[in-house]
Amino acid sequence: MSEDPNVSRETPPPHAAGVFASRLPLAEEYAHILATDGVVKGLIGPREVPRIWDRHVMNSAVIVPRVPTGSTVADIGSGAGLPGVVWAIARPDLRVTLVEPLLRRTIFLEETVAALGLDNVEVLRGRAEEIRSTYDVVTARAVAGLDKLGRWCMPLVRKGGVLLAMKGQSAADEVQAATATLHRLGATSIVVATYENGDVPTTVVEVTK
Repeated sequence: MSEDPNVSRETPPPHAAGVFASRLPLAEEYAHILATDGVVKGLIGPREVPRIWDRHVMNSAVIVPRVPTGSTVADIGSGAGLPGVVWAIARPDLRVTLVEPLLRRTIFLEETVAALGLDNVEVLRGRAEEIRSTYDVVTARAVAGLDKLGRWCMPLVRKGGVLLAMKGQSAADEVQAATATLHRLGATSIVVATYENGDVPTTVVEVTK
């Protein structure tokens, strides 16, 4: 792992301790991996390094209280492991599957999971459409528009489970465009929720099946 003392050990924000508790050092190690190997391997843009905590790690972490205890989780298009790796660090009770079709990303994910010693994470190379398992919680961050994302993800959500789609300011518009599709795919409720995360809150479309 390459070292850059100027960026790799950025201090986590105060609210990080409330999410990660005793596993905060593990979250710091992951942030370091993102800021170094993640940049070298093209998964994180160099300009994102100063914002690793707020824009990436905590953006993912603040949703964790919404995930039921002991859930099975699928992170679709996991990329650098956001939000799946963050959730697995914060919540060792979860069983997290990181789904990613690109080989170089799955290699990064496998190396990261091994480096962090996460025994509650599985890396699966493939596309959402190829998966035959179902999960309590399915999530995705910056993967696709909600209409398309729903078609990929809702078949993977077990009955009574939930899709937690991390979205930006366009969430309400995406919900309006995708409502018919989501109901056709089994959605019983669609809620746009906001989770506090410093100056930039995290917006999530929660689709219950």
